[in-house]
Amino acid sequence: MKKTNRHSIFVMVLPAIMVLLSMCSITITAKDHDHDNHHLSCDGPYVIYQPNGGVRVINVTETGVVKDTVYAALPDDFTLHVADHKGNYAFDVKLHPIVRQPWKQPQAPKTFIMSDPHGRLNLVVSLLQANGVIDSQLRWAYGNNQLVIIGDVFDRGYDVPQIFWLFYKLEAEAAACGGRVTMMLGNHEPMELAGDMRYAKPKYKMLADRLGMEYRHLFGPDTELGRWLGVCNAIQVIGRNLFVHAGISKEFYDRNLSIPMVNDTISSVLFMKSKERKAHSEFCKFLYGNRGPIWYRGLVLNDKKWSHLPSDSLDMVLRRYDVDCIFVGHTIFKDIKRFYNGRVIAVNVDNQENYEHRRGRAVLMTDDKLFVVGDKGIKKQLKVKR
Repeated sequence: MKKTNRHSIFVMVLPAIMVLLSMCSITITAKDHDHDNHHLSCDGPYVIYQPNGGVRVINVTETGVVKDTVYAALPDDFTLHVADHKGNYAFDVKLHPIVRQPWKQPQAPKTFIMSDPHGRLNLVVSLLQANGVIDSQLRWAYGNNQLVIIGDVFDRGYDVPQIFWLFYKLEAEAAACGGRVTMMLGNHEPMELAGDMRYAKPKYKMLADRLGMEYRHLFGPDTELGRWLGVCNAIQVIGRNLFVHAGISKEFYDRNLSIPMVNDTISSVLFMKSKERKAHSEFCKFLYGNRGPIWYRGLVLNDKKWSHLPSDSLDMVLRRYDVDCIFVGHTIFKDIKRFYNGRVIAVNVDNQENYEHRRGRAVLMTDDKLFVVGDKGIKKQLKVKR
C-alpha cells in the first residue's frame, strides 16, 4: 500500500519537476572577481541557441547581477526586456524571422540616414525621437519610410547589444507598416566578431570572463543577434543612392564586382578571426583590407595612405552601379560633409560632441532633397548636384 502511494505521489509531481528542469538559472553577483576599477552595468540580453535545442539567455541587471538562464524551449509569448546600462530607455523585444534584405530597394518618401552610433543608446533615442522616427515608447513611428544605419554599433559605448535590439525590434515594426529599417555592417562589427576588442569598454570582457567564454561568442552564428548580423549587407542601393560604410576604391572598381557577391562574401567569413579571413581567399583579404568597402577612406580623405579617388573614377563607379550619390560613414567629421560637389555625403560625426553642441548628426532624404538633421529636427538643406 505504501509503495503504491509513493508511486502516485511521484506521478503527481513529475510534471512540476519537468517544468523546473526546462529552465535552469544561474546568478553571479557583481562582486565576484572585481579585480579592477571597472564594473558590470545593465547589459544584454544575449540569446544563444544550444546544440540540444535549448536556448540560453544571458543578461546583466541594473545592480550588476549576471542572470544566465537555459530554456528547454522558448514559450510562445517569449519577450526580451532591454534597457540601457543605467536601466533607462526600457523596451521589450519579441524574436522574429531573419532574412537578408534585397541589396537594391526603391526609395521611400523619407529616408533617415545615420551612422556609427557606437554603443550610445541615449544618443540614438534622442536623434530618432527628435525626427519622428520613433515615439516616446521607442516604437516605430515613421510609417512607410526608411531608416538606414551605415554600420558601427559595436565599441566605444556601454549599450552595444541594446542598440542592436532596438534596430532589430524596429525592423519588424517598420515592416508591419510598409516601412523598412536597414542595418548595415561597418568595420567594427567584423572587428568584434573576430575578437578584436581594442575599442570595447572593459565591462564586455569582464562579462565574457565571468561566463568563461570569448565575448565574440555572445554574437556568434548560433545567437539571435549573430544570425541577424550575418545577413546584414555591407553595400546597399536605395533609389539612386549607394550606401557603404567606408567607401569604394579604384581597386574595388577595377575588380568589376557585383554588390550581391560582395555582400555574400563578407557575410560568409564574418565570424572568422582576422587571420582566418585573410587565409580563406585573396578576395576576402581584399574585401576586409584598406581598399575594401568597410575600411577605405579615399572618398573623403586626400592623402597617400588612402589613395584618394579621382573625380573621373568616381564617375565610373556611379555609372557602373547606376547611382547618383554615395553615402558613407566611418570617417569622423565635425559636421555632415559633401564631397565631389555632393556626389559623396559623409554622415559620420562625433555623436556625443555634436549632441552637446547641437550640430547635425544625420541626413534626411526626401525625393531629391537632402537635409542635415540633429536632436531638434531639421537644421539645414544640403545643396547637391543630382
